[in-house]
Amino acid sequence: MNKRWRTIVQNEWRSLLRGKWMFSYALIFLTLTDLMLRFGHSGPEVLLSLSNVMLLFVPLVGMIYGTLYIYQSREFIELLLTQPVDRRSIYWGLFLGISTPLMAAFAVGGGLPLLWHGLLWSEPQAAFMVLGLGAILTLVFAAIGFYTGLWFYDDRIKGFGITMVVWLFLAILYDGLILLLIAMLGNFPVDRLILGITLLNPVDLARILVLLEFDISALMGYTGAIFREFFGSKTGVLVSFGMLMVWVVLPVRLGLRQFEWRDF
Repeated sequence: MNKRWRTIVQNEWRSLLRGKWMFSYALIFLTLTDLMLRFGHSGPEVLLSLSNVMLLFVPLVGMIYGTLYIYQSREFIELLLTQPVDRRSIYWGLFLGISTPLMAAFAVGGGLPLLWHGLLWSEPQAAFMVLGLGAILTLVFAAIGFYTGLWFYDDRIKGFGITMVVWLFLAILYDGLILLLIAMLGNFPVDRLILGITLLNPVDLARILVLLEFDISALMGYTGAIFREFFGSKTGVLVSFGMLMVWVVLPVRLGLRQFEWRDF
């Protein structure tokens, strides 16, 4: 990491800490997780509930914040572009400056109650998987939000509209479309098709890994059997994590390309 890039990241961290927004984000997960552990049931059930909240809330916050940052920091970004700093360094400094605090806020907010209630020691694999998947989804959706804000740099309404549509589609509607497809093509072998479609959605990939970790994929019926057969194997787990990494790299690279080409 060069000095200019590191300076931008540090500046973004200081700005976020002064605004106390990240503290509020972390506090939400800390309070929610602690309450579930105090008044909920067993540790695995709490981790499953936390993962369900994470799968909806983390992508939404990541996308909104990534897009919002571009619109609120236009003057700062344009000021940086007048300095003798290459655009690639500016982009990486800005992106890491907003995505890493989001990751840290989720990890600290969700992790501290797991630590002092002992779940990090009694259910280490499940706990670290939930926290790790939340961190990965933060990177993915912050990058998508960043890219959306750059793409619709001059049209805030359209940018926020696209952001909400993408989140709604990937986090909520996507599973319904898969079930509809299975119902329509029930007489045909669609196993590989369903697997391929699932790999195209980072939220679904994270959800499947959580379901397999807690051994409740049987509740998903036919789709659960397909996912357990493939994703339950070592190859399936490696492929799913590999696709999550692709989902991190792809929007980041698209955002970098847009940032380098855009005429600010």
